[in-house]
Amino acid sequence: MNVQIVQSKNDIKEWLSFPLKLYEGDENYIHPLNNDVEEVFDPDRNKLLKGGEAIRFLIKLNGEVIGRVAAFYNDRLANKGNKQPTGGFGFFECINDKEVAFKLFDISKEWLKDKGMEAMDGPINFGDRDRFWGLLTDGFYPPNYGMLYHKEYYQKFFVDYGFNVYFNQYTYYRIVKGKSFDDRFYKKAKLNINNPDYTFKYPEKDEMDKVPEYFLTVYNKAWAGHSGVKPMDIRQAKMIFKKLKPILDRRLLYFGFYKGEPISFYISVPDINQIFRKFKGKFGLFQKLQFLYYQWKGIIDKSLGLVFGVVPEHQGKGIEAAMVVSYSELAFSEEYEYITTEMNWIGDFNPKMMRVVEQIGGEILKTHKTYRYLFDPNAEFERMPFN
Repeated sequence: MNVQIVQSKNDIKEWLSFPLKLYEGDENYIHPLNNDVEEVFDPDRNKLLKGGEAIRFLIKLNGEVIGRVAAFYNDRLANKGNKQPTGGFGFFECINDKEVAFKLFDISKEWLKDKGMEAMDGPINFGDRDRFWGLLTDGFYPPNYGMLYHKEYYQKFFVDYGFNVYFNQYTYYRIVKGKSFDDRFYKKAKLNINNPDYTFKYPEKDEMDKVPEYFLTVYNKAWAGHSGVKPMDIRQAKMIFKKLKPILDRRLLYFGFYKGEPISFYISVPDINQIFRKFKGKFGLFQKLQFLYYQWKGIIDKSLGLVFGVVPEHQGKGIEAAMVVSYSELAFSEEYEYITTEMNWIGDFNPKMMRVVEQIGGEILKTHKTYRYLFDPNAEFERMPFN
């Protein structure tokens, strides 16, 4: 076996394309867009590389790639909430060979040790948690956009090497078209739906420029400070919706208002992976034209829930139920083209959100695990604290 640091354009090409060969014939695999992955390693697009570093490795046998991985750390994040300075590794892909897998873990560990780290989390992204995070261990279905799909044999590699589960993250699933809720759920929701002080709706076309403001108001009250989430400013909020604009369906942006002030949101998007699966990581001019064609053709029948929130002063008042039931008047109708919805990234350390999703009929479809490995075998391992 030969370990190689990814440096040249050809190295990058081999590193990016290896999964296409590894998963060949697996109809559930969807190759992420190469540009999305490369953004992680681009100093101009990934702010964590300022005060941090990332490296990529290939393992080859007789000139053929048989494994890949990336390792990374950021000085500011290394100690944040951790007893040990902690780095990460991700984009782990490997043939079904324990020796190769352990070599990938070893080279990641040794590189992070040299950078002063005492533990590593993986497989994770060197960036936000909403992308490329966790090892798929149950629910081997096609991944949603930004989520990872893995070989079933990977889990045993992690366990045998000595990793511990830091937390589980769940993807919930629900059929929406033609479905309904329990009568008790409707009764609870109607108390707020019939209250004239409350309004629940998606934005009209001429209201779309106000969406970032609605989102910002709720986000900073409901999420800022939660699990270390920083407050957002209007510039950041506008940037988020600018990036989402090419795929937004305003009927998937749902807000609650109390006396005209935004108090809740449920932000969803069409699951564009249903189109991207056709592109094998490429997204040049030809693929962009194809994307527009498939959008027009309406091949996407699944929505992807991104974030749900209610401001603290209205929590526990049945607003969650009112939002869902009010929205269901559209979602359960025949004119609604989305048959199912999936809600990504609900951590087992957040039982309150798990209960909310389960109350509206969501069931766990996929489980990803985030593992932690302590370099000192005598150090005490602790799971992610519960909210």
